[in-house]
Amino acid sequence: MGVRSLTTSLLLAGATLSHLVAAQTIVVEDTVLAANETTVAPAAEPVDVPETEIPLSEAEVVQLTDSVIANLTEFQLSSVELFDFAPADENATNFEKRFFGQPKCKTFPGDFLWPSKLVWKVFDLLTGGALIETVPIGAVCFKTSGVYNAAKCQTLLDNWGNHEVHTNDPTSVMTVLYQGETCKPQTGAADPSARCTLGSFPSYSVEVRNVAQIQLAINFARNANIRLVVHNTGHDFLGKSTGAGSLSIWTHKLKSIQYLKSVRTKSYSGPAMKLGAGVQVHELYEEADRRGVTALGGECDSVGVSGGYLAGGGHGPLSSKYGMAADHVLSIDVVLPNGRFVTADENQNTDLFWALRGGGGATFGVVTSMTVKVFPKMKFAGAKWEVVTPAYGLSEDTFFKVMFAYWRRFPEYAAKNTYGYSTVFPIGPQQYLWAMQPWLVPDMTLVQFKAMIAPLLAEWQALGFNIQPTYFEYDNFYATWRDTFPHSNVTMEGLRTGSRLFPASNWENNATLNGLMEAMKTSVQMGSALIQYNMKGTQQAGTPASAVNTHWRTANWFAIMGAGWTPGNQSDFDVVNRRITNDWMERLKQWGPGGYGNEGDVMESNFGEAFFGSNYKRLLQIKRSVDPNDVFWAPTAVGSDRWKVEGSSWLPIQTGRLCRV
Repeated sequence: MGVRSLTTSLLLAGATLSHLVAAQTIVVEDTVLAANETTVAPAAEPVDVPETEIPLSEAEVVQLTDSVIANLTEFQLSSVELFDFAPADENATNFEKRFFGQPKCKTFPGDFLWPSKLVWKVFDLLTGGALIETVPIGAVCFKTSGVYNAAKCQTLLDNWGNHEVHTNDPTSVMTVLYQGETCKPQTGAADPSARCTLGSFPSYSVEVRNVAQIQLAINFARNANIRLVVHNTGHDFLGKSTGAGSLSIWTHKLKSIQYLKSVRTKSYSGPAMKLGAGVQVHELYEEADRRGVTALGGECDSVGVSGGYLAGGGHGPLSSKYGMAADHVLSIDVVLPNGRFVTADENQNTDLFWALRGGGGATFGVVTSMTVKVFPKMKFAGAKWEVVTPAYGLSEDTFFKVMFAYWRRFPEYAAKNTYGYSTVFPIGPQQYLWAMQPWLVPDMTLVQFKAMIAPLLAEWQALGFNIQPTYFEYDNFYATWRDTFPHSNVTMEGLRTGSRLFPASNWENNATLNGLMEAMKTSVQMGSALIQYNMKGTQQAGTPASAVNTHWRTANWFAIMGAGWTPGNQSDFDVVNRRITNDWMERLKQWGPGGYGNEGDVMESNFGEAFFGSNYKRLLQIKRSVDPNDVFWAPTAVGSDRWKVEGSSWLPIQTGRLCRV
């Protein structure tokens, strides 16, 4: 962008906000022009990029700067403070002065201080037309919505379980419980008089494609005291990426991937990849394979890597070999609650670098990219199977003897870097479906894998369980993942989960181990699904310390528990949800006090200790320092207990206003 075009676009020359709001015009070189996306482009300018080993991406070069703010001030834009950076001495005291006292709640639609439509229009113009007023994804199925479209409705119904439908929408979330289930397409298609309401969907989203748009959004939300949420794919089990009356920062379009042949840091020298915040697991794996390397990510293809995945720690198929994915982050680019864009690594902003790797998403700022190590290609071997107990002639008692035999061997398998990912679902009275999908080991041949599991298969055969696994062997990770892992469809119905991390110490005493296994057996018999991972998350030698939940470091069994309920049945809803928290999670706590924050119970009674372990105290100190006025808030995030969502008697649905406790 040339100097003149930048001046024409950004200065709002001679126009006050009142003039702009009243007439939606600006004056440029004595000429009155309509204020639109052409005349008022993004309030941003390219910045000088320092020569570093890890260069800024194209999106990160375009930033909101003090000079742009100064230009707006010079030309008397009367509400420039809505877009200005936080003062250098920002704290709770001067924040309260701006609002004539500490606001009890975030400003909500309908409040006197909620920005008018024309103020939102100014914001939209400054972002270059990136603002999206929310229309719920299911609105096309509601005849009263104003956007009803029978053909689009049918397409949506036909693809409701396809994750791409939701990841490509600016506000859709994959756990509809927290949205309030207010605009489900099935309801609209079945009831011509039904109404589609926002529920917990944000009022507006910013479709960000550069740092400047994120800075504007953060500054606007902070200065107007509006709830702010961060949304990428909507792949979220705790309601972190949605919220009523909020402004959402939608990072999904930040898709850049840069391959760096050689990066040198204090602790590492070798190849790396710099990932934009919108890059998903399948995109990372595809590019890594194309480059002839192996990248660390999750098993689910739709998850955003540099967003909640790495922020939460990041477990995956290679965790037993390399540790958690967050351990291998080299550098993080992030926009802070004060609106400033910084880089955090082993040399600068070191507290942030520690906190952003495992300290949870939507807490310390908006990450625009992370640079991560990549590893050589390697071979993999493993097996898959699917067992329906009646078809195998297995009684319930025999099935759990089979499972106990498997569970008893978890330490020896984890020690060999195994990743055993399987699901157990109750399918009828005393009947179960057990799917191994898959069990794999890196750097192991199929001959070695078969030898490893031979004693277990023999023990199963003695119990009357004659499984014939489907074996596989590959020379690279991408093909292993592509061919053996399930495609991630979405269960867009009411369900909720919790999780536990069981440390290896449980296997040191037979009585303790038997107690754990019996407790898990009882929970499954009561109707809980079980998604289980036999793996470990030990920190690899030579990696810098991080905020990864300390419970991961001693675990060799990660278990997710949960269940659904009858749609529309409030009694069933209450019974199931209280059972998840008060029975299954509570029952298993004595054997596994920790859980995984990305896939945990939103009602975890002591989420700080459970989801962050001994790191929580330091994380809270960093949160208070970086974000003293809680610009960022999310359920179970660090420091989140200072706020609550109104209107939720027990389970925190995100459909109410956010207020201080």
